[in-house]
Order: sequence, then structure tokens, then C-alpha cells
Amino acid sequence: MESLQQLIIDTLERDGKIADTRAIKLPPALHKDDVQEAQMVIQGALNSLLSREMIEYTTQEVMGTGLTPEGAQIAELGSHEARVWAALPAKGSGPALSIPELKKVVGDESAKIGQGRAFKSGWIGKEGDGLVKLAPTITDTTQNELKEIQSTGTLAAGDKAISELKKRKLVVQKKGLWFTVTKGTNFSTSIAKPETDLTYDMLQSGVWKSSTFKQYNFEAEGTPTNGGALHPLLKVREEFRNIFFEMGFAEMPTSQFVESGFWNFDTLFVPQQHPARDLQDTFYLSDPAESHAPPKDYYDIVARTHEHGNFGSIGYRTPWRDADSRRLLLRTHTTATSARMLKALADREGGFKPVKMFSIDRVFRNEAVDATHLAEFHQVEGVVADRGITLGDLIGFMQTFFKKMGVDNLRFKPAYNPYTEPSLEIFAFHKGLNRWVEIGNSGMFRPEMLEPMGLPPDVRVLGWGLSLERPTMIRYGISNIRALLWHFEHPSIGRAQSVYRKCRKICRSPVLIRCIFHEEINLTVEIIY
Repeated sequence: MESLQQLIIDTLERDGKIADTRAIKLPPALHKDDVQEAQMVIQGALNSLLSREMIEYTTQEVMGTGLTPEGAQIAELGSHEARVWAALPAKGSGPALSIPELKKVVGDESAKIGQGRAFKSGWIGKEGDGLVKLAPTITDTTQNELKEIQSTGTLAAGDKAISELKKRKLVVQKKGLWFTVTKGTNFSTSIAKPETDLTYDMLQSGVWKSSTFKQYNFEAEGTPTNGGALHPLLKVREEFRNIFFEMGFAEMPTSQFVESGFWNFDTLFVPQQHPARDLQDTFYLSDPAESHAPPKDYYDIVARTHEHGNFGSIGYRTPWRDADSRRLLLRTHTTATSARMLKALADREGGFKPVKMFSIDRVFRNEAVDATHLAEFHQVEGVVADRGITLGDLIGFMQTFFKKMGVDNLRFKPAYNPYTEPSLEIFAFHKGLNRWVEIGNSGMFRPEMLEPMGLPPDVRVLGWGLSLERPTMIRYGISNIRALLWHFEHPSIGRAQSVYRKCRKICRSPVLIRCIFHEEINLTVEIIY
């Protein structure tokens, strides 16, 4: 690079100005066949000289011509027709070369394309079942033109020749850059390397008095810090929220972490003898231990539906225990919030109105903590209520929803949930693990849950849920879920924070995770019913 800088300085000293840097011939060590690549090398040298105020330059833009990959190959090896001609024996000098043999020598593509052009130019001819060379010598005009374009960005033969090469998809139009250079305020014929640091030895010897120091660049970016970035879990959460908002959903309030057994289990038609209600699966409160009384009318209908059956159901036919229903606990799912919102929907003035709602918040399970399980984690939940919707709508919606998350290879498996029927487990193919991974659960809420609320019998409600942590682990390649939330940091989290800061500076998109790849987001809202 120093040799190029000196070349620019010497040229300015001799000529006073460089009108077009395309005229500069790069030193052998920096040589580039492509004219634009050469200009990028020259720009690097110009920027270095500009930082010392030795020169000034202006950028000029021009629409130029560049080679396609096929064009670059022809510039190096010759045109297809020239390669076919070179592979054939001269007429009368030996047996003709068959087409299969020609393909072995020059390749299928050159044999296919080159034959026609070589015949058209009179370079080759047929002899029996093979081909022979007719012209003793040829001029490979195509190769020569492409070499000229590669080195200069233009073609002396004119626009007609360029158009012919474009038809053959050998060249493309592209924006070109070149530079006009003049002397700067500190112009000199010698390039002195400025000092970047003031050392103890320089102070002791006094050399600093006569030394030239590199000026501070206050426009340069500082070293990125290790903190001050959003946690990856929050970024994935924000992406999910944006997907829901794009699809017309409203967010449910989920600030109530403590629920009663009634809202967490009973309203969902979960039997009071269900294993999920045991101490080993649920965190129960000791003080206070009991909730306020639920709405009596609704409470009585739910109890009767469980104990004796209702709305076409025979119920569980087991004794109802008020104590279990009033017991306070840390919610095991955000579906308790969905139940409250559906009850409010049933009670609203003016009758039923279709809704789409979602929530993303913390839930609590009395589980042993390991690499894939936490006692406290986040649940992503969605609910769609309307008339006439079916299981097919649920599957279609799941495919649309997960496709927006970047997951487009899904499978559905029948499952059992106390409060949905039919129920489906959702699986996605994980390329990294090379297997199908469960990513969510879904279903249609049962009439035993909906009709006691007062919702009309013809209303159908689709519901689904998944954890927030698992997609985040897959996204960042984290194998231990504890690395997301505990005090130690996983290397992927540090990388994610660094990328996030970069993306916020470059594109400032609100959809944070997609920014890692600088993808554009399709904000089309899809109507699913």
C-alpha cells in the first residue's frame, strides 16, 4: 500500500492533478484484473493520504460494464466456440471427433453452446459422424472484448457489441467509481509515518518536540462495550409480540402471578384429582392460603359441570371440594388469564364479538431444574374466538404463525388436554439436531369450559401455547436452558448482544431478532377467519 501511496504522490508532484484514477497502473503486488476492484484499492490509499491532509479527492460515479461469472471464465479460458475449435483435429489430418468425445474434452456446456457459434463462423464442419476444424486460425473476438471490459470497464467497439454480450449474459451494467485527486494542505513528496502514542522514552529524550503525531479521529467508533444490550430472551419476546400485532391480536393483561385453583384449573375443566394439581407439580401459597370467593353463579355452574355434568357432558362424577378450588397457587400457565378474558367476553354488553388475544409472561412449575427445565419460565399463548372456525383453521393458523417465526416445516400429532378437544401437539424439524422437536400444544376449548362462562353454544375458541425459552435456545444454539437466566453467561448471549447493538445502529428495526440477518419483514396482515 505504501508503494501505491508514493505513486500517487509522485504523480501529483509531476502533473499537479490526477484527473482520473483509472489511468493509474497498480504496482504488481496490488494488481487487480477488475477495474472496480482496482479502484477500491486506490481508494484505500487515498483515504490514508487524506487523513494526513496530503491530498484531497472527489468521487465520480459512472455506469460501467462488468463481467458475469461466465464472462469472467471466458475472459480467462476463451469462448465456448474457441474451445470447441481448439479441441477438433484439422480437416484431413486425422479422424473426426465425435460429439460424445468432444463433450469429454471441453465439457457439456461448451460443447452445446460452442458448436452452433463455431458452425456459424465457419470455423468447424461435419465429417461423417464427427466434427473437424476448417479454419486454420481464428480470432477469439469474444474473449478479447471481455478482457477489454475487465480491464477498462468500457468497450471501444461500442454499444452494439456490449448489447450482444449482454444478450449472451456475459456482461452486466453496474455502477462504477473513480476519483479526481488534488494536492492537500500538507502535501509533501515524502510520506512520514506519524506517531500514534506518546511514550515515556519520547518524553525523557525530548524527541516528542520534533515528532509528528497522528491527529485524533473523533468520528471513529469506540470499542463496543460488553453490557448495555437487551437480553436475547427479551428480543425473542419482542419478535413474538410483533408477529401477534401484525396479525391483528390484542395483548391480554398478565400481571397476576397468584391465582386460585378455581381460575387456574377448575374453569378449564381440569379435574380436581388431576396429577398437575399435586404438590410435586404446583407451588401452593401458605400465607395467605385461600382466595376470595369466586363469582357465585359462575362458581356453582362450574362445580355442577365437574361433579354431575352439564351441557351434554357427564362430568367427572367425583365429589367437588371447595377447599381445592379456593387454594392459592403460583399460576402454572397463562391460560388462567385467557379464562378470565373469555368470561369477560361472555359478560360484555351487546353480545359476543369475535376476538384474537395473546399473552407472553412467566409461569411456575414445581419441577426439578435441569438442562431443559426450569421452575420458572415464560409461556406464549394465543386465543382466537369466533363462530364457524374449525380444527383446519387452527392448523392453518399455526402454519402461518410459525412461518413468520422462520419455522415452515411442521407436523401435528393428536394429544390429550383436559380443556381442549380435539388437541394437537406441534412439532418442527430441527436441522441442527436432525430430528422433530415438540414446540407447542394446541386445541379447541371444550364446551364444558366455554358454556359455563355464558358463551353461545356455536362459538368456537382456538388456543395454543409454547415456551419462550425453547425457541430462544434453538435460535442461539444454547443447549442448557439455565444459561439463559442464571448468573453465568453463555458465549452465544454475548455474541447476540454484540450483534444487537450493531443492528440497532445500522437499521434500527423494532423486530430485533430478524435484524441479526438484516432481513426485511413482510408486514402483511393475514386474515384467518
